Amino acid sequence: MSKYRKVLVIPDTQVKPGVNTDHLEALGNYIAEKRPDTIIHLGDHFDLPSLSAYNLEGQREGLRYQHDVKAGRDAMHRLTKPFSSTKGYRPEMLFLMGNHEDRIRRTVETTPSLKGFMSNDDLCIAEYGWKVIPFNKVIKRGGVEFSHYFISGVMGRPVSSAAALLRERQCSAVMGHVQSFQYAVHPRTQQFAMFAGVFYTHREDYLGPQGNTCRPMVHVLHECSGGIGDAMQVSADFLLRRYL
Repeated sequence: MSKYRKVLVIPDTQVKPGVNTDHLEALGNYIAEKRPDTIIHLGDHFDLPSLSAYNLEGQREGLRYQHDVKAGRDAMHRLTKPFSSTKGYRPEMLFLMGNHEDRIRRTVETTPSLKGFMSNDDLCIAEYGWKVIPFNKVIKRGGVEFSHYFISGVMGRPVSSAAALLRERQCSAVMGHVQSFQYAVHPRTQQFAMFAGVFYTHREDYLGPQGNTCRPMVHVLHECSGGIGDAMQVSADFLLRRYL
């Protein structure tokens, strides 16, 4: 077996009722053709707006937990179906729980009467072939660390930039969570850090009229080994044109 890995990284997809998910099916077709060794979803696939603590009372009108879950599961089916049936292809699939999925745990903690009626099992992530990684646990593949986000300081806040991530971890690292794409590389060691951005095509109202600027894309780390890898960006626009 080669020491090099081809790792495909999927940033936050933030699926909720009513958003378009054609790009996820296109990505599934791309994966079936390109066959990466490892697929890593950085989390926040299930947006779960019904559980958002940021929604004001009036903004919760019409939101339903079961609708949020169904939207996320339907989208996950569209993503995984094209390559799950590909003969002879069984990639390693890692789903890193994000802070949006973690809304379920926080909701149950604050409302104990929901215990037994609501849990991460409702999302059925493992049924689609993923190995589920707990929220903010760090994993490493090809010498690169991955987490939904990495923290800095005693307050546990997410690091503020890709350059700060490289300094904080002292190795190659990739995270989601932030709605911007950033890339930093050490000029001597060639270790790198990446804010992977987003992979959704809808607009998020909370980002305001100037905040929806991040180009939706996935990332392929070619010849990934020892923390070195050739990063290639694949846009949602390209995937929709070529793979749907």
